[in-house]
Amino acid sequence: MTSEGTSPAITPRTRARARHILDHYYIGPTRDTQELEIWAYTPRMTYTPGEEVVLHVSTTAAHWSYEVGRDGAKYEPLLCVEGLPGMHQKTPTECSVSGCNWAESTSFTVPDDWRPGGYLITLKAQQNGDCVEEHHLIVVRSAPHLPPKPYLLVCATGTWLAYNCWGGSNHYEGITGPEGNSFSPVVSTQRPWSRGFCKLPVGAPRALPDQPLKHGEMTRYPYMEWAYAYGYSKKYASAGWASYERHFARWAESEGYELDFCTQHDLDADPGRLDGHECIIFVGHDEYWSAKMRDSVDAYVDAGGRVARFAGNFLWQTRISDEGRTQTCYKYEAERDPMIDSSTPLLTTAAWELPPVNRPGAQTFGVNALRGVYAGLGRCVGNGAGGFTIYRPEHWVFEGAGLGYGDVLGAVSRIFGYEVDGLDYHMIDGLPFPSCTDGAVPEINILAIGLATNIEVDTQVWGETLYIGSADAEFKAKALFGEVNSNTLDASARGNGMIINWKKGNGEVVTAATCEWVSGLMQGDPQVAQITKNILNRFGRPA
Repeated sequence: MTSEGTSPAITPRTRARARHILDHYYIGPTRDTQELEIWAYTPRMTYTPGEEVVLHVSTTAAHWSYEVGRDGAKYEPLLCVEGLPGMHQKTPTECSVSGCNWAESTSFTVPDDWRPGGYLITLKAQQNGDCVEEHHLIVVRSAPHLPPKPYLLVCATGTWLAYNCWGGSNHYEGITGPEGNSFSPVVSTQRPWSRGFCKLPVGAPRALPDQPLKHGEMTRYPYMEWAYAYGYSKKYASAGWASYERHFARWAESEGYELDFCTQHDLDADPGRLDGHECIIFVGHDEYWSAKMRDSVDAYVDAGGRVARFAGNFLWQTRISDEGRTQTCYKYEAERDPMIDSSTPLLTTAAWELPPVNRPGAQTFGVNALRGVYAGLGRCVGNGAGGFTIYRPEHWVFEGAGLGYGDVLGAVSRIFGYEVDGLDYHMIDGLPFPSCTDGAVPEINILAIGLATNIEVDTQVWGETLYIGSADAEFKAKALFGEVNSNTLDASARGNGMIINWKKGNGEVVTAATCEWVSGLMQGDPQVAQITKNILNRFGRPA
């Protein structure tokens, strides 16, 4: 017998297996009206002052309440509504794919004085002495009649959506397919965010451990263990406001930078969304992009805009449809995508570098995902430096950071990983230069490098279960060389992550190609903070 109620669950464990890794457990609705729950979603991700926010809520409680607060340098509660009548709404089995289709429950209008930012919606319900709390998030951007702020933080909602397991399916695992155990290439925005995407307890583990693994000890993934133990999504450390954008926004605001906000989905819907801003910022894990999202960035930079990307793993092309409500990405099974046989095969949802897309990420951000990937996760460069080795310390990016040639940036704060982007490169007199075999151009200036891999070392420690293994290297070998053998697997095993600067068109790009750059800001790493300020100060107008 098991229970999600107040009583302890009775669950026999007959095998010693790493359930937090092997099981597809997901966050989703109860099918039992006796179990207390509350969930909500909004039709859109982004709103401006004066617009109505409609909440679609399902709860098994008779009454419920919600609070809306701005999640900035300090949390500011701004709206509280109590005593709303509860209704348990039927949730389709395929809600991850086609949406929940819940009825409207209540609404509020964004006041004119709400500043741009991430707004946390806290939902609470109680019944028979039990209480439950869940969270949703909306992004509020400046009113369209106001002059653009110099800095615009673009939230990586393509990746949030790809990892959101609420209801059973995402772009990794799922309950779709003939046997009900397949990932879904199609996912919907019309469902709640998985637990941990909007809010996390202080101290929740990040994807990278605080210290490298020790020789002879079993390989562990503390964030997955924590998620399994506490009932959070196993993907919480891979995507979401709570793990990435929130920390950058809080740091920037505390340092006096005035940000506007939008989402990747806004870029898909409005190609001119970036116009007027002096510096566009991307943070964390921005793995999934549509062609329109990317087109908007390319046009902005070529016209003179500046991009500061503190993010990693620019890998998959997606398609957005149904007025932004649906995202499609076939990924490793791109041959199943109907687009591949259409008149526009370039829109096939595959890796950017691979045919038929053939649009390397280096053409936008100066780096490629397939030249990088894992660092610091499990035994994937598990005992690496943890930071970037500096090659061009005289560059303006490093001014005032006290770094010299060969120094390692961010090792103590563990900024390098868990996924990174890089380039094929060669060395001349101790300095790296792009080889230009992968879509890169000679004008890309490589400032710092760290090592990455696509194969997790198996140390043969009794009792361990590896998470990454060699699957990604096998995919890369098959995609790039047509077959998987010892030679192609070896050629696909190695990667790197880079910090680059590139004067592109009339604009300029700096990419620090790692998901965990925000870890340095969270921990107050003075060198990471100084470099971040250097980039923002040069590209925009600090307050």
